[in-house]
Order: sequence, then C-alpha cells, then structure tokens
Amino acid sequence: MKFTKMHGCGNDYIYVDGAKESIPEQEKPEIVRKLSDRHFGIGGDGVIFINPSDVADFEMEMYNADGSRAEMCGNGIRCVAKYVYDKGLTDKECITIVSCGKVKTLELTVDRPENGSRGRVVKVRVNMGNPILAPAEIPVRAEGECAVDEPILVDGTEYRMTCVSMGNPHAVIFAENVGQLKLEQIGPKFEDHERFPNRTNTEFVEVLDKRTVFMRVWERGTGETLACGTGCCATAVACILNGLTEEEITVKLLGGELQIEWDREENVVYMTGPAATAFEGEVDI
Repeated sequence: MKFTKMHGCGNDYIYVDGAKESIPEQEKPEIVRKLSDRHFGIGGDGVIFINPSDVADFEMEMYNADGSRAEMCGNGIRCVAKYVYDKGLTDKECITIVSCGKVKTLELTVDRPENGSRGRVVKVRVNMGNPILAPAEIPVRAEGECAVDEPILVDGTEYRMTCVSMGNPHAVIFAENVGQLKLEQIGPKFEDHERFPNRTNTEFVEVLDKRTVFMRVWERGTGETLACGTGCCATAVACILNGLTEEEITVKLLGGELQIEWDREENVVYMTGPAATAFEGEVDI
C-alpha cells in the first residue's frame, strides 16, 4: 500500500488515497493500529483515508492510533487539502471536504515558484463551522444549556472545565504552568471519565495574554499529541466564553502555532495553519 506521511504542527498522520487502495472496512482498525505504531509501523497519530465523495470534493475518513474512528481533525483536514492539490487531484484553491457527514470549506495558500510552475500548498484556512455548546450534543453530562467553567472531580482533584464540540468532544481546562503537567497521568482519567459518554479530548490551557495562549492536549484514542486543530478551536471558544481573550488568538502548541478566530456574528470558527509532507513510501499490509 502506498502512503504519504504528513503533519500539521507536528500532529502527524499516515495518508492513503482511498480511490487507489482498496481495504475492507472490517480490516481498517487493525491496519491502522499496525501502521500507527511508532516502533513496529510507520508511526503516527492515526491514519486518514482520502476518498471520493458525492457531497464534497473529497471525503476524509479518519482513524485514531488505537483504530477507533474519529469525526474530525483540524490538522488532518489541512493536510488532506495539501495532499489533493499537490498531487494534482484538484486545481481548485477553495475546496470542500466531508468527514462523518460534516462538510468543511478550505482556502488554500499556494507557494508558487518564480518560474510560474504550479506550486505547493503551504497554509490552509478552514471554516470549521459552528461550535456546539449544548451538553447533550457534545456529549457531556452537565446541567444547563452549556458547560462553561463547570466543576469536575478527577482523581480526587476538582478542575473547572468548559466543554465544546467542533464535530468531536473537547473539555478545556485552564491552568498555570501547563508545560509542567504530567499529562500521561491525568489525561487518560479525563478521557475515560464517566461524564463523557463518548470519551473526550482534553485541552490544558495557559492564557499568556489577550491574544495568545499555550495549549497541551490529550487526544482521545491517541494520547498527548504535538497539536490538535479542533482542540485549538475549542480552546478559543472557551477562552472567549470565559472572558479571557479577544475573538482572534494565536494558540501556541508543542509543534507550532495556529491562528483561530471565532466570528461571533456568523457563529463560525476559522482555523489557519500550516500543512507539510514528511515523506512517502510503500508498506506491506
């Protein structure tokens, strides 16, 4: 099977052209676990199949490293856009991609050489849609119309969480000295907490100023990653709901930076960031 290894701010996935590589659905979870293993496989935060679509230009079929299906990935969808443009699967610089039934619109920034050749995508702006705040739709077990600055008891310690869905569930925790947190210990306890029926992604966020935050993330089904696009979007929404930042912020991550804007009038979140190709290859499955 041919593959391309790509990443957005270090959030790395293995990308496969689903139109050319035919893999039975029931075999995909095991193949994903094998390929994602950083010691015995290619290594990555998961696998993304890029498929034809009847409702968008392309479909993103995403799996976490543990073989579970995921609804959305902000870093992943930017890399899908780079993949399809760089490989000549589209000439459009504004495309649509569907994942789990949700269609996103992406604007591509192309770096064109002086010789006038086609160029390659270096940055992508994604309309990530409306943030979902209703607890039942995230889902999270909470009273009221939204879970903002909501107390949660984890391993005997009370935290304050703000819950947002960007197509997948997020719990945003504001804290100090985020760089020193032992995420490998507390991350799984949030992920599998009884208040999250479908498990959750958890963002630990330190506000640096009104326009800048630092974030680390524990991703459902994968563990700590260097970046999470939907997590950055959820973080921006949570920051604004708690009155901590402006409506457009830079989110600093272990793997880079993303620019996030929540347009309150449109109620739409926009994410802008890089997409990069690491290498390509072929693997026996």
